[in-house]
Amino acid sequence: MVDEQIVRRQILDSRVVDAMRKIPRHRFVPKGRRAEAYEDHPLQIGYGQTISQPYIVAKMTELLGCKGDEKLLEIGTGSGYQTAVLAEVAKQVFSIEIVESLFYKSLEILGKYSSRIRLRCGDGYVGWPEEAPFDGILLTAAPAKIPEPLKTQVKLGGKIIAPVGTQGQELIELIRTPSGFERRTVFSVRFVPMTGLAMESSEFS
Repeated sequence: MVDEQIVRRQILDSRVVDAMRKIPRHRFVPKGRRAEAYEDHPLQIGYGQTISQPYIVAKMTELLGCKGDEKLLEIGTGSGYQTAVLAEVAKQVFSIEIVESLFYKSLEILGKYSSRIRLRCGDGYVGWPEEAPFDGILLTAAPAKIPEPLKTQVKLGGKIIAPVGTQGQELIELIRTPSGFERRTVFSVRFVPMTGLAMESSEFS
């Protein structure tokens, strides 16, 4: 998987490549779909959620530009696979999952891979303010726009990596600068929508 799907597509960060080699993706996939775990596409994990395509996991991780001492926030733990990869390239990962059943499943499996992971069951729209600021924030579900609370929780010079949009989605890189945020579109993507009461209320405010 790594050579064909990751390295061949110009994922050049050795820390990310090593993490993708180390973490056994099949353990984060429902038992009935483990034969597909290393294929080049996302997979359903139940509750209307997915585990992202391996290349997308690697690309989003690489965009964070981690050196090993970062404190990261992930919105959408899901299967826990992206969380485990992040924990291999950063010092500490805080991850929030809104679906209670997925939260408990990921809590069980992630305990086997890293002591640097902390999980919370809740609405990721509001982030994890008591642990802010973060060096980077990664969203694994697509909001219509980046939640404002998350923008306040990233350090100066830090990044937010997120799929954004409702119909047509784009992977966005936001870098916090002294004058605001620099925004760069990476490429088109397709993610499940971000949900939650805070998310719904923000769309109609």
